Amino acid sequence: MTLQLADFVGLGATGLAAAVLVFLRVGALVAMVPLFGEQVLPARVKLAVALALTAVVAPAITPVPPQGPGGWLAAGASEVVAGLALGFGARLFVMVLLMTAEIAAQATSLAQMAGGMAAEPQPAIGNVLMLAGLALAAAAGLHVRIAALLILSYDAIPPGRLAAAADLSRWSLERTGAGFALAVSLAAPFLGAALLYNLALGVLSRAMPQLMISLIGAPALTLGALALLALAAGPALGLWQAAFAGFLAAPFGGGP
Repeated sequence: MTLQLADFVGLGATGLAAAVLVFLRVGALVAMVPLFGEQVLPARVKLAVALALTAVVAPAITPVPPQGPGGWLAAGASEVVAGLALGFGARLFVMVLLMTAEIAAQATSLAQMAGGMAAEPQPAIGNVLMLAGLALAAAAGLHVRIAALLILSYDAIPPGRLAAAADLSRWSLERTGAGFALAVSLAAPFLGAALLYNLALGVLSRAMPQLMISLIGAPALTLGALALLALAAGPALGLWQAAFAGFLAAPFGGGP
Protein backbone atom coordinates (compact mmCIF):
# COMPACT_ATOMS: atom_id res chain seq x y z
CA MET A 1 0.00 0.00 0.00
CA THR A 2 2.86 2.38 0.89
CA LEU A 3 4.65 1.63 -2.37
CA GLN A 4 1.45 2.17 -4.38
CA LEU A 5 0.86 5.54 -2.67
CA ALA A 6 4.49 6.52 -3.22
CA ASP A 7 4.22 5.68 -6.93
CA PHE A 8 0.99 7.68 -7.15
CA VAL A 9 2.49 10.89 -5.74
CA GLY A 10 5.74 10.44 -7.65
CA LEU A 11 7.93 9.85 -4.59
CA GLY A 12 9.94 6.90 -3.47
CA ALA A 13 9.12 5.11 -0.24
CA THR A 14 11.91 7.01 1.52
CA GLY A 15 10.71 10.36 0.21
CA LEU A 16 7.14 9.66 1.24
CA ALA A 17 8.23 8.65 4.74
CA ALA A 18 10.28 11.84 5.05
CA ALA A 19 7.28 13.90 3.92
CA VAL A 20 5.15 12.26 6.60
CA LEU A 21 7.66 13.30 9.26
CA VAL A 22 7.66 16.86 7.94
CA PHE A 23 3.86 16.90 7.93
CA LEU A 24 3.78 15.97 11.62
CA ARG A 25 5.80 19.04 12.55
CA VAL A 26 3.94 21.29 10.13
CA GLY A 27 0.51 20.07 11.23
CA ALA A 28 1.28 20.60 14.91
CA LEU A 29 2.45 24.15 14.20
CA VAL A 30 -0.52 25.02 11.97
CA ALA A 31 -2.90 23.92 14.74
CA MET A 32 -1.59 26.72 17.00
CA VAL A 33 -0.06 29.40 14.80
CA PRO A 34 -1.91 32.74 14.58
CA LEU A 35 -4.41 33.18 11.74
CA PHE A 36 -4.29 29.57 10.52
CA GLY A 37 -4.86 28.10 13.98
CA GLU A 38 -7.93 30.16 14.93
CA GLN A 39 -10.95 28.26 16.20
CA VAL A 40 -13.26 29.86 13.63
CA LEU A 41 -11.20 28.42 10.77
CA PRO A 42 -12.60 25.09 9.47
CA ALA A 43 -10.50 21.98 10.02
CA ARG A 44 -10.42 21.31 6.26
CA VAL A 45 -8.78 24.67 5.64
CA LYS A 46 -6.18 23.95 8.32
CA LEU A 47 -5.47 20.56 6.73
CA ALA A 48 -5.08 22.18 3.31
CA VAL A 49 -2.67 24.77 4.75
CA ALA A 50 -0.65 22.03 6.47
CA LEU A 51 -0.39 20.01 3.25
CA ALA A 52 0.60 23.09 1.24
CA LEU A 53 3.32 24.02 3.74
CA THR A 54 4.53 20.42 3.78
CA ALA A 55 4.91 20.53 0.00
CA VAL A 56 7.03 23.68 0.40
CA VAL A 57 9.16 22.57 3.36
CA ALA A 58 9.74 18.90 2.53
CA PRO A 59 12.02 19.46 -0.52
CA ALA A 60 14.33 21.62 1.61
CA ILE A 61 14.62 19.01 4.37
CA THR A 62 16.11 15.54 4.16
CA PRO A 63 15.03 13.71 7.31
CA VAL A 64 16.12 10.10 7.57
CA PRO A 65 13.06 7.85 8.06
CA PRO A 66 13.34 5.73 11.22
CA GLN A 67 13.38 1.98 11.25
CA GLY A 68 10.77 -0.10 13.02
CA PRO A 69 7.60 0.86 14.90
CA GLY A 70 9.55 2.08 17.92
CA GLY A 71 11.68 4.38 15.81
CA TRP A 72 8.60 5.79 14.06
CA LEU A 73 6.88 6.40 17.40
CA ALA A 74 9.88 8.28 18.83
CA ALA A 75 10.46 10.28 15.65
CA GLY A 76 6.78 11.18 15.29
CA ALA A 77 6.55 12.27 18.91
CA SER A 78 9.64 14.47 18.57
CA GLU A 79 8.27 16.13 15.43
CA VAL A 80 4.90 16.84 17.05
CA VAL A 81 6.58 18.29 20.15
CA ALA A 82 8.78 20.52 17.98
CA GLY A 83 5.76 21.78 16.02
CA LEU A 84 3.75 22.42 19.16
CA ALA A 85 6.64 24.33 20.75
CA LEU A 86 6.98 26.59 17.72
CA GLY A 87 3.21 27.00 17.57
CA PHE A 88 3.12 27.96 21.24
CA GLY A 89 5.76 30.63 20.68
CA ALA A 90 3.75 32.08 17.80
CA ARG A 91 0.38 31.77 19.56
CA LEU A 92 1.84 33.72 22.47
CA PHE A 93 1.77 36.86 20.33
CA VAL A 94 -2.02 36.63 19.98
CA MET A 95 -2.20 36.21 23.74
CA VAL A 96 -0.05 39.33 24.08
CA LEU A 97 -2.66 41.35 22.19
CA LEU A 98 -5.44 39.94 24.36
CA MET A 99 -3.48 40.62 27.55
CA THR A 100 -2.78 44.17 26.35
CA ALA A 101 -6.48 44.70 25.71
CA GLU A 102 -7.40 43.21 29.09
CA ILE A 103 -5.02 45.52 30.94
CA ALA A 104 -6.17 48.55 28.96
CA ALA A 105 -9.86 47.68 29.36
CA GLN A 106 -9.60 47.15 33.11
CA ALA A 107 -7.70 50.42 33.48
CA THR A 108 -10.24 52.41 31.44
CA SER A 109 -13.53 50.71 32.44
CA LEU A 110 -14.07 49.24 28.97
CA ALA A 111 -13.88 45.60 30.07
CA GLN A 112 -16.36 43.03 28.76
CA MET A 113 -18.14 45.37 26.35
CA ALA A 114 -18.63 42.67 23.72
CA GLY A 115 -17.73 39.07 22.98
CA GLY A 116 -15.28 38.03 20.35
CA MET A 117 -13.64 35.12 18.56
CA ALA A 118 -12.16 33.63 21.72
CA ALA A 119 -13.81 30.89 23.78
CA GLU A 120 -14.55 33.41 26.55
CA PRO A 121 -15.90 36.96 26.14
CA GLN A 122 -13.12 39.46 25.49
CA PRO A 123 -13.09 43.23 25.83
CA ALA A 124 -14.00 45.15 22.71
CA ILE A 125 -10.43 46.49 22.59
CA GLY A 126 -9.20 42.89 22.41
CA ASN A 127 -11.33 42.19 19.33
CA VAL A 128 -10.00 45.28 17.59
CA LEU A 129 -6.35 44.60 18.41
CA MET A 130 -6.50 40.89 17.61
CA LEU A 131 -8.20 41.32 14.25
CA ALA A 132 -5.88 44.19 13.33
CA GLY A 133 -2.84 42.18 14.36
CA LEU A 134 -3.90 39.14 12.35
CA ALA A 135 -4.62 41.35 9.35
CA LEU A 136 -1.17 42.93 9.60
CA ALA A 137 0.47 39.52 9.90
CA ALA A 138 -1.39 38.22 6.84
CA ALA A 139 -0.55 41.34 4.82
CA ALA A 140 3.14 40.94 5.74
CA GLY A 141 3.24 37.44 4.20
CA LEU A 142 2.68 35.25 7.24
CA HIS A 143 2.53 32.06 5.16
CA VAL A 144 5.98 32.76 3.69
CA ARG A 145 7.43 33.56 7.11
CA ILE A 146 5.97 30.36 8.58
CA ALA A 147 7.53 28.28 5.80
CA ALA A 148 10.91 29.93 6.47
CA LEU A 149 10.43 29.37 10.21
CA LEU A 150 9.80 25.67 9.66
CA ILE A 151 12.87 25.26 7.47
CA LEU A 152 15.09 27.10 9.96
CA SER A 153 13.67 25.11 12.88
CA TYR A 154 15.40 21.97 11.63
CA ASP A 155 18.76 23.56 12.42
CA ALA A 156 17.81 24.04 16.09
CA ILE A 157 15.74 20.85 16.44
CA PRO A 158 17.01 18.19 14.01
CA PRO A 159 14.38 15.84 12.56
CA GLY A 160 13.56 12.88 14.71
CA ARG A 161 15.47 14.20 17.71
CA LEU A 162 13.51 15.17 20.81
CA ALA A 163 14.45 18.52 22.35
CA ALA A 164 15.79 18.42 25.90
CA ALA A 165 13.01 18.93 28.42
CA ALA A 166 15.06 21.40 30.48
CA ASP A 167 15.89 23.54 27.46
CA LEU A 168 12.31 23.49 26.23
CA SER A 169 10.97 24.41 29.67
CA ARG A 170 13.44 27.28 30.06
CA TRP A 171 12.64 28.58 26.58
CA SER A 172 8.89 28.44 27.29
CA LEU A 173 9.28 30.35 30.56
CA GLU A 174 11.43 33.00 28.89
CA ARG A 175 8.87 33.42 26.12
CA THR A 176 5.99 33.67 28.57
CA GLY A 177 7.76 36.25 30.73
CA ALA A 178 8.76 38.31 27.73
CA GLY A 179 5.19 38.12 26.45
CA PHE A 180 3.83 39.56 29.69
CA ALA A 181 6.44 42.31 29.57
CA LEU A 182 5.47 43.17 26.00
CA ALA A 183 1.77 43.26 26.91
CA VAL A 184 2.40 45.66 29.79
CA SER A 185 4.59 47.83 27.56
CA LEU A 186 1.89 48.06 24.89
CA ALA A 187 -0.73 48.92 27.52
CA ALA A 188 1.47 51.55 29.20
CA PRO A 189 -0.38 54.55 27.68
CA PHE A 190 -3.67 53.32 29.12
CA LEU A 191 -2.12 52.69 32.53
CA GLY A 192 -0.61 56.18 32.56
CA ALA A 193 -3.88 57.77 31.48
CA ALA A 194 -5.80 55.85 34.16
CA LEU A 195 -3.34 57.02 36.80
CA LEU A 196 -3.70 60.66 35.76
CA TYR A 197 -7.49 60.30 35.63
CA ASN A 198 -7.70 58.89 39.14
CA LEU A 199 -5.37 61.57 40.50
CA ALA A 200 -7.47 64.30 38.88
CA LEU A 201 -10.65 62.71 40.19
CA GLY A 202 -9.23 62.59 43.69
CA VAL A 203 -8.26 66.26 43.58
CA LEU A 204 -11.74 67.25 42.34
CA SER A 205 -13.48 65.20 45.00
CA ARG A 206 -11.45 66.87 47.71
CA ALA A 207 -11.94 70.34 46.26
CA MET A 208 -15.69 69.96 45.63
CA PRO A 209 -17.14 67.19 47.82
CA GLN A 210 -20.71 68.05 46.79
CA LEU A 211 -19.99 67.41 43.09
CA MET A 212 -21.13 64.03 41.70
CA ILE A 213 -17.73 63.01 40.36
CA SER A 214 -18.87 59.63 39.00
CA LEU A 215 -21.51 61.19 36.75
CA ILE A 216 -18.86 63.37 35.11
CA GLY A 217 -15.87 61.07 35.31
CA ALA A 218 -17.33 57.88 33.80
CA PRO A 219 -18.32 59.39 30.41
CA ALA A 220 -15.07 61.34 30.28
CA LEU A 221 -13.06 58.19 30.99
CA THR A 222 -14.85 56.21 28.27
CA LEU A 223 -14.42 58.96 25.69
CA GLY A 224 -10.79 59.46 26.64
CA ALA A 225 -10.11 55.73 26.44
CA LEU A 226 -11.58 55.49 22.93
CA ALA A 227 -9.59 58.55 21.82
CA LEU A 228 -6.41 57.10 23.32
CA LEU A 229 -7.09 53.79 21.57
CA ALA A 230 -7.33 55.59 18.23
CA LEU A 231 -3.99 57.31 18.88
CA ALA A 232 -2.05 54.45 20.45
CA ALA A 233 -3.32 51.44 18.49
CA GLY A 234 -1.18 52.17 15.42
CA PRO A 235 2.19 52.47 17.22
CA ALA A 236 1.35 49.56 19.51
CA LEU A 237 0.53 47.27 16.58
CA GLY A 238 3.71 48.40 14.85
CA LEU A 239 5.77 47.33 17.87
CA TRP A 240 3.85 44.07 18.07
CA GLN A 241 4.41 43.32 14.39
CA ALA A 242 8.14 43.99 14.73
CA ALA A 243 8.35 41.64 17.74
CA PHE A 244 6.38 38.96 15.89
CA ALA A 245 8.61 39.25 12.85
CA GLY A 246 11.65 38.95 15.11
CA PHE A 247 10.30 35.73 16.56
CA LEU A 248 9.58 34.24 13.15
CA ALA A 249 13.11 35.10 12.04
CA ALA A 250 14.79 33.74 15.20
CA PRO A 251 12.37 31.63 17.26
CA PHE A 252 15.02 30.52 19.72
CA GLY A 253 16.58 33.94 20.13
CA GLY A 254 15.32 36.71 22.43
CA GLY A 255 11.82 37.10 23.79
CA PRO A 256 8.86 38.74 22.01
